[in-house]
Amino acid sequence: MLLENKKILIMGIRNKWSIAWGSALSAHENGAEIIFTYNALDGADKVQKLIEEIPNSKAYPCDASSDESIQKCFETILKEHGKIDGILHAIAHANTEDLRNDFIKTSRDGFAHAGDVSAYSLVAVARIAKELKMLNENASIVSLTYYGSEKSIEGYNVMGVAKAALETSIRYLARDLGKDGMRINAISAGPIKTLSAKGIKDFNSILDIVEEKAPLHRNVTAKEVGDCSTFLFSNMSSAITGEIIHVDNGFSTVGV
Repeated sequence: MLLENKKILIMGIRNKWSIAWGSALSAHENGAEIIFTYNALDGADKVQKLIEEIPNSKAYPCDASSDESIQKCFETILKEHGKIDGILHAIAHANTEDLRNDFIKTSRDGFAHAGDVSAYSLVAVARIAKELKMLNENASIVSLTYYGSEKSIEGYNVMGVAKAALETSIRYLARDLGKDGMRINAISAGPIKTLSAKGIKDFNSILDIVEEKAPLHRNVTAKEVGDCSTFLFSNMSSAITGEIIHVDNGFSTVGV
């Protein structure tokens, strides 16, 4: 098993349709001990019921927009579980009106909010984990992005800008974390019917286009994205850092 004796922290679990859950299942199937964080606004009871499907897993509340909350959460995890081997950053948010309206109408506050939660939170997570000496040698951090960071996708709007900032942050974080032998990468996943995706206008039409145009003529699943994250957490990816890996059935390679 690729992740035997490794401890993986999955940040941003929401429900069984999320990419975070697909990644947790893949990591668990490959021998990892799974630890979760969740937004307290999503409800602890719902999250606790979900993670019962993964034996011995535990979830902790964490507000990714607050350094203090991340610090407190990580200190608790370090105390109760010891050092960890990987972190999945599956955290992003934008105001609904900033996704439904034209991008030009994005508010200053909405722009700042999307960038803070969706991009800066990764910087904060990496920094605080490093400062607490929470990560084992050769640890790997993985985040999630989408093709809307590279091309304009109707309805993705400010989230595309935030994901572009996330991807650039990964390249700079790779330099800093690499000094200590740690890696960081992102997966650019094809569109998946998650709770977050419901905020994107005409999302189902995007799924139809991908199925028609992608070389493999199908949409990707959360489990397939999770399998890629398992690879990036494993020692088999020990020479990969600072990369954005597309898991989209080849859709991003098609010109017309």
